[in-house]
Amino acid sequence: MKGQYLTAREAISELKISEATLYAYVSRGLIRSESSGDNKRTRRYHREDIEQLKERKEFRRNPAKLTARALSWGAPILESAITLIADGHCYYRGHDVLTLISSYSVEDVARLIWLGSLSGAEPSLFNKGENRIPRRLQEMRRRFAEEISLVDVFQMVLPIAATQDTAAYNLRPLAVAQTGARILQLLTLVAAGRERSRPSIAQTLQEGWVPRRAKAVRLFNAALILCADHELNVSSFTARCVASAGSTPYAVVVAGLAALQGIRHGGLTLQAEVFLKEIETPKRASLVIANRLRRGERLPGFGHPLYPDGDPRGKALLELLAQIYPHSPAVALAHAVATEMRQVLGQHPTIDFGLATLALALELPAGAALALFALGRTMGWIGHAIEQYQKDQLIRPRARYTGQLPASA
Repeated sequence: MKGQYLTAREAISELKISEATLYAYVSRGLIRSESSGDNKRTRRYHREDIEQLKERKEFRRNPAKLTARALSWGAPILESAITLIADGHCYYRGHDVLTLISSYSVEDVARLIWLGSLSGAEPSLFNKGENRIPRRLQEMRRRFAEEISLVDVFQMVLPIAATQDTAAYNLRPLAVAQTGARILQLLTLVAAGRERSRPSIAQTLQEGWVPRRAKAVRLFNAALILCADHELNVSSFTARCVASAGSTPYAVVVAGLAALQGIRHGGLTLQAEVFLKEIETPKRASLVIANRLRRGERLPGFGHPLYPDGDPRGKALLELLAQIYPHSPAVALAHAVATEMRQVLGQHPTIDFGLATLALALELPAGAALALFALGRTMGWIGHAIEQYQKDQLIRPRARYTGQLPASA
């Protein structure tokens, strides 16, 4: 696994430069360096900066080649202070998500992502126990509950709610955070099928979905925090593009939801649910996995490009689920599948598999796993919108034309 830092010798080798040039890059601020361990005379250099310099060099040598692959796990690189993924960990504004799920609420983490702190002097962003879902939207939720997915219902109610929220046009950071809180509470009520919110978002979901399982509050709280943000994924990039056009936070979230449902993004959660149901019992794990491999079919919920040694979010959610419900058949099933996948392919569970297992263990309504993903990621979309509004810059890349050329005059 690649580490976050390189030694001077490794950096020189990667960039194919001299030692003097390396020091020049550092002095110009192109490469960040810091003391290595206890030896203050030895420096280490940020791999991310070195990779960016390599891309710049390659672009100068062959711009067409780099442009062709840039949008896939590469350029454009947008600056963001929200999420860092490094050395097998995920951090929100410097806080490891594994620490956040054990010590803070969804509301705390929303504030952290939106305003940069876990607590603030201004009044709470969230109206605990006072938020109500408008009757019109409540009727829509009931009408379509059995016909379309929860995420589709989210996309239906948000434009209607937006027409009644003039304050959403205020794009200053605190105002956007307040709008984000209203959006998140509204979607939570829609998902839970409740008219009025409870003291916390996690509790609203628990009382709406599994009222007899009070311990599920911890699981919902953890799941939402783990899903809150993940750097510049496709839905967050979509959200930033919409925000860069000056659209309201409601439009930003609607756009994020559209991208999230794709089969290569949040749609993997639905596929992981189907995968678990197909296996059904731990004894069938080996057979079903082998058959899928023979047919060349996808094994959803395993392996993540950013986490060669395993997605810490998926691992944390599965461990918490096993801790709270150790005798759950779903926990035993997930353990058997994860063991087989590790032995056969060397792959580990992702957050998608964790959400699918959670939904199976708690017997949640259809589509609840993806709805959890969407509710959590709404925090990230609002955070990216706040950053983009402050930049006041339109995201507008150019296209390299590959079609038929105009006829010469």
